[in-house]
Amino acid sequence: MLKSMTGYGREQRLVGSREILVEIRSVNHRYYEFNSRTPRAYGYLEEKLKSFLNGKISRGKVEVNVSIFNQEGADACIEVNKTIVNGYINALREANESLNLEDDITLSQIMRFPDVFTVKKVTEDEEEIWEAVKSVAETALEKFVSMRETEGVKMKEDVSSRLDFIESVVGEIEKRSPQVTEAYRIRLYNKLQDILGDKNIDETRIITEAAIFSEKTAVDEETVRMRSHIEQFRRLLETDEPVGKKLDFLVQEMNREVNTTGSKCQDLTITQFVVNLKSEIEKIREQIQNIE
Repeated sequence: MLKSMTGYGREQRLVGSREILVEIRSVNHRYYEFNSRTPRAYGYLEEKLKSFLNGKISRGKVEVNVSIFNQEGADACIEVNKTIVNGYINALREANESLNLEDDITLSQIMRFPDVFTVKKVTEDEEEIWEAVKSVAETALEKFVSMRETEGVKMKEDVSSRLDFIESVVGEIEKRSPQVTEAYRIRLYNKLQDILGDKNIDETRIITEAAIFSEKTAVDEETVRMRSHIEQFRRLLETDEPVGKKLDFLVQEMNREVNTTGSKCQDLTITQFVVNLKSEIEKIREQIQNIE
């Protein structure tokens, strides 16, 4: 299926204790170019994302944004600093003995003292995090590809209609070309008749001149190649492989045939046909610049 190089896909999901957001966007570019933005602590994800998308996107300037939000406290380990607690207890008991006070120390009282608790960040498993990010990225990629395909359908319809028009104009040129030769023969005959008057006109010479003119202005080869290019274009539009570069080459070849046709034929009608063809081919060229 034809795909546009412009696309966007977004997925946000809670995986375990992490809320993960992945965005994939792209614009047209001659080659495949990858960029990503990830949280500083998760920089290792960049190469994994690049490998993940490699082969799934062939052309376009692609940017991937990843955000990871840990639920409060989910990535922390809280421990009691027993050394500090024992220090507080010993100090209080010494105070009790020296001041002759009642020993009424409770756990809740101890827990209110500073530095009793130590908060340590749990070491995260990089592979576990990558698997979580990849699961979200896969869904974002599906949405991204779906948008590209939707745009590709519209582009295919537009290009196909223009190919139909080009083919019809090529047919008109094929009809008109012999008429141009015949018109030249008649003009040559009338011109010689005006010059020679009642003298006999060498019909053989006129036929020879007309044949030479026809050979110089014949565009049969150009129209045959144009029809071949149109057929190849249509076949490529039906393939599932990336075809942007191949279509760009065909557009160049079609332009070449049209330019040659215009230079050979000085007929006003064919000149107008050539102008119309160049206009349509240019519109197709603009479209395929955004095809993967």
